[in-house]
Amino acid sequence: MRLKITHHTEYRYDFPIQYGLQRLRLVPGGGASQSVQSWSLAIEGGREEVRFTDQFGNETRLVSIEGEPRIVSVEAAGEVTTQNTAGMTGPHQGFAPLWLFERQTPLTEAGEGIRDLAASLRNGPDIERLHRLMNAIGERVVYTAGVTDAATPAEAALALKSGVCQDHAHIFIAAARLMGFPARYVSGYLMMDAATEQAASHAWAEAHVTALGWVAFDVANGISPDERYVRLATGRDYRDAAPVSGIRLGQAAEELAVRITVEQ
Repeated sequence: MRLKITHHTEYRYDFPIQYGLQRLRLVPGGGASQSVQSWSLAIEGGREEVRFTDQFGNETRLVSIEGEPRIVSVEAAGEVTTQNTAGMTGPHQGFAPLWLFERQTPLTEAGEGIRDLAASLRNGPDIERLHRLMNAIGERVVYTAGVTDAATPAEAALALKSGVCQDHAHIFIAAARLMGFPARYVSGYLMMDAATEQAASHAWAEAHVTALGWVAFDVANGISPDERYVRLATGRDYRDAAPVSGIRLGQAAEELAVRITVEQ
């Protein structure tokens, strides 16, 4: 499948910025499930300082913001050819060792609820256990926008029994690590059947299975990602793989608007 994607992010400020620095992970890479045909990244109101590949293999750019103008926009756009690999994205690669994805982070720290969930899935083949984990989280945590935010840890989302794809991914990662699987967070895009325009990017999780490599699981939709998905970045949790993140100095108030389109 050939997907056309546009991801527009716009910041508006009511006062000149003393200084700001944005980290962009908005350039997808190639792999077993996708091939990038064309891609561009346009920045207005900011200055690209450096570009590099981070420890997780994500193409990263740092953009500085200073003084005027009051509007800063970033638009990523391009076309990606995808194929259905049943969620399998290949062997582990990159600078980060595999054991790093076995460690907890503040967003994926397991509490009693996640420990009980992992303990209930001790028996069975690896892939079967992981699919059961995905389904169990989907049954327990209802997709509900506005209940959690980017700083909500996995255990809190499980206790709330509601959240979004980011929370589903964090819970899956935390439990999978307890079950003995290296696990990581994936940010990206999903072509939805009902709408071309979307308010946010998508997120899911991957677990590393011996002899198979990384295998992806989208709890929010109850499937392993297929040809409708495009991977952007990976990391231990959301903070490592967020498409846009940064810091800002000064008293200016910020308004953020995001517009994403994904179409065949």
